[in-house]
Amino acid sequence: MDHVTVLLEEAVEALVWRSDGIYVDATFGRGGHSRAVLQRLGPQGRLIALDRDPAALEAARHDAGLNADRRFTLCARRFSEIKTVLAQCAAPRIDGLLLDLGVSSPQLDDAARGFSFRADGPLDMRMDPTTGRSAAQWLAEADEREIGEVIADYGEERFAKQIARTIVAARARA
Repeated sequence: MDHVTVLLEEAVEALVWRSDGIYVDATFGRGGHSRAVLQRLGPQGRLIALDRDPAALEAARHDAGLNADRRFTLCARRFSEIKTVLAQCAAPRIDGLLLDLGVSSPQLDDAARGFSFRADGPLDMRMDPTTGRSAAQWLAEADEREIGEVIADYGEERFAKQIARTIVAARARA
């Protein structure tokens, strides 16, 4: 399934108010927002994009249109590193910032990424699968209380404690 950028026109219309401005797409993904921002920028405008997903970065490397646009810079970084990225790009100020937070269609569609609820795959769930612990590793090490809190807080699941207890019991049997 192709990724469809939701509220693309509305987001970009609200974001780009100066055609010669400096804008940041801090969650590049497959570049839908970035392409739309570039269409609204004049020759002096700049777009700095960030992403940490190796698959998104690889797809961008094969996009001749983006790579040929001197107004566009893509950085393999987390959005939490934006201050460092802006300093490296000699951007003392920005005119707009876009964050499209969450999991993308390509991440959900690829069972190997560990986000899919449609197909079996490893339980990974990392935006950058080369860093940190996978969800499976975390579940193997976390205690029942911590698992329950995460399920309750982030999954808004009312049976979080029971689910955590079941996970820990299954882990003990394995």
